[in-house]
Amino acid sequence: MTLLVNLSFAPSQPTGWLNYSLNLLPQLQNIDTHLISPFEIPEMKCYPSPANITTDFGIKGHFRRLFWLQWQLPQLYLRMQSQLLFSPIPEAPLFSGCRYVITIHDLIPLRLKKIFSTAQKVYCRYYIPAVINSAQHIICNSQTTAEDLYNFLEVPEHKITVIPLAYDHKNFRLLNLPKQNYFLYLGRHNPHKNITRLIAAFAALPNYQDYEIWFVGATDKRYTPILQKQIQELGLTQQAKFLNYIHYKDLPQIINQALALVFPSLWEGFGFPVLEAMACGTPVITSNVSSLPEVAGDAAILIDPYKISAITEAMKVILANTQLRNSLSLAGISRASQFSWEKTGKATMEVLQSHL
Repeated sequence: MTLLVNLSFAPSQPTGWLNYSLNLLPQLQNIDTHLISPFEIPEMKCYPSPANITTDFGIKGHFRRLFWLQWQLPQLYLRMQSQLLFSPIPEAPLFSGCRYVITIHDLIPLRLKKIFSTAQKVYCRYYIPAVINSAQHIICNSQTTAEDLYNFLEVPEHKITVIPLAYDHKNFRLLNLPKQNYFLYLGRHNPHKNITRLIAAFAALPNYQDYEIWFVGATDKRYTPILQKQIQELGLTQQAKFLNYIHYKDLPQIINQALALVFPSLWEGFGFPVLEAMACGTPVITSNVSSLPEVAGDAAILIDPYKISAITEAMKVILANTQLRNSLSLAGISRASQFSWEKTGKATMEVLQSHL
């Protein structure tokens, strides 16, 4: 029985989707697995996909990949005599006879329509439902995403399995490093990440001049200039630092030394940064909506992401209450220990094997 895994989307710099995929692969060793990938992956059987269809190439790469999936991937599926295709993102060939299981991470463009482009909304409203309808099964990364599938697309419950994501225990851990005077945001700069409110909340701290706010994540020519303009207008150019993309191995030190991770996203399918910060023993301030309470449990300060004052108050509490910081650190480490790629991989393999 041959499983074909589609990693044709994989960017050169690992982000959430690719980290999820790469951490799953070792757990699938008991299945005869072949990868479709733009780069070689050690100890795995790989078939090269075109380099210009990855997410590195933006919307053009996205459209080229969707075309390639419809016309070229089915031929590979037949040539490799595959019994099942697994796609870690909701993309698959339609009307091709390929049997597949997909992972759905979120349906945010359908929930927050005003802040997404027409192309993104069309993709979520028409292409993803077509992929879902033809899928053998759907894996969701949270109960929140499963509920969105049911509420927005009327996907029956029996077709969905919720399998939470995890983190790399060897990489994200408590390092016992001295704290520095910065709050940390980790992630992209898209509007639904709510960074404009975060910046305004930081500026409202009575003694904001004594602290910094660091933004770790790839800059985006569509959104980053808006944030930089806001920072200039608020007089925060000395306090705000954009560190762009940070290598995976360097993230733990930055997370460990932060006063707190502040992640006030308006909606998330899961929330990797929250889990990784908790694993490092760094206090977390995050939203009380979507999947974020599922991930954080009672180990974080949960705030209304639409209220700037709530974000400010949470940062003030972190600064003023040493006992709370220590308590959140211990609670976060304990909470994070409940998540592992071994659990995620085992549950995923069971789903895949049941459809092979």
